[in-house]
Amino acid sequence: MVRGTRIHRAWSKSVRISEAAAKLVIFLFMGVMVIRSAGALPPNFQETTVFSGLSEPTALQFAPDGRVFVAEKRGVIQVFENLSDSTPTVFADLRTKVYNFDDRGLLGLAVDPDFPARPYVYVLYTHDAAIGGTAPRWGAPNTDSDPCPNADGCVVSARLSRLEAAGSVMTGLEQVLVEDWCQQYPSHSIGTLAFGADGALYVSGGEGASFGFVDYGQGGNPRNPCGDPPGGVGASLSPPTAEGGALRSQDLETGGDPVGLNGTILRIDPDTGNGLPDNPLASDPDVNARRIVAYGLRNPFRFTLRPGSTEVWIGDVGWTNWEEINRITDPTASVHNFGWPCYEGNGSQSGYDGAGLSICENLYSAPAAVTAPAYAYNHGATVVPGETCPAGSSSLSGLAFYNGGAYPTSYNGALFFADYSRSCIWVMFNPPGTTSTDPALVAAYGFNEGAGTTAGDGSGSGHTGTISGAT
Repeated sequence: MVRGTRIHRAWSKSVRISEAAAKLVIFLFMGVMVIRSAGALPPNFQETTVFSGLSEPTALQFAPDGRVFVAEKRGVIQVFENLSDSTPTVFADLRTKVYNFDDRGLLGLAVDPDFPARPYVYVLYTHDAAIGGTAPRWGAPNTDSDPCPNADGCVVSARLSRLEAAGSVMTGLEQVLVEDWCQQYPSHSIGTLAFGADGALYVSGGEGASFGFVDYGQGGNPRNPCGDPPGGVGASLSPPTAEGGALRSQDLETGGDPVGLNGTILRIDPDTGNGLPDNPLASDPDVNARRIVAYGLRNPFRFTLRPGSTEVWIGDVGWTNWEEINRITDPTASVHNFGWPCYEGNGSQSGYDGAGLSICENLYSAPAAVTAPAYAYNHGATVVPGETCPAGSSSLSGLAFYNGGAYPTSYNGALFFADYSRSCIWVMFNPPGTTSTDPALVAAYGFNEGAGTTAGDGSGSGHTGTISGAT
């Protein structure tokens, strides 16, 4: 894997650069992961280096007091005092607990909206242990990267934790809020942390299944290492009753066993990790079900919250044919099922459709139970006719709304989205005079020559947020 070391921002010469613009484009370039050389931007836009000397940065958060927290994939969190700071302070070193292998690692970061009055930093990382286990399981303490000696996949889990700050360093012990997300294969791990305007903490996680074959839990040594139904660890799963592998993302569709969090979006209390009392499944007896506001996702690596609304927009990395942008319009109204692995894009997923799985067959017989993407693009087609971004390998890796302040007003309210494999960024403009993002109004924003180095996903995606490139 190419090791990224620099964070960039793009801005318009026509207006003064603002922190809002820096936040937007830093986030997008982190989503693009590896940018090997600078390419075309719209007229009057420039790209500059903000921070350098980092080790595979995956997430960046601005604190209300101006400090900038940067998560590195290996498990280290750095703090810059402001955008002009060139010498960060190590806030926390979680390398012994973080499993840094292929697409796994420290991938999500959020700072409390009331920081530093509430001096909390939240982290979402692949845990080098089974659920409830002690790290390290596969690696060595305090190392930057971890091995996976098992060809069938090194089974690990993930954690959402709260860390407390004393100035610019962590104090006290890690508070684990949620521990779940059994993962057998080295991709589709956890993803994003973000606070909503409602004060809720939103969390995304992948389904932890194979990117190389139709995975319903039949692989592994021992078999079925996550203990998916029917049967526990060691059981041989087969159609039509199998509920493992990618089907973990449909766990709410099955009963008789505890609900897992794979392939879901959570809405939780940032103090306790519990589902909020106005969540759609708040009265469910299962503690995990109470946390879930969306499921049926493959790898929702990055999502964003639309300013001025309750909407959650999710980039779900596809498998064979389609990349999806999914939308939750109101996370308190109902739980959305986005259909993976039975659906991909706007139709059935051919591999899982052909496997004769009861979970999928039940969804095919009730198509209204699945929420279609707000926008999808095919791996074999360009996103914008006539653009220079290459079609083919694809992986949605960054989403951000622009809320005004530095770019021309035509960008106000627009959704930027990035694809790591294509090394491109697009913008979905608002129709004139409205506040609705229109998929028909998509334009290419930036193109960087040369795709990034892939890491472990059959779609050609590394999607772990590394940055490199020239200014």
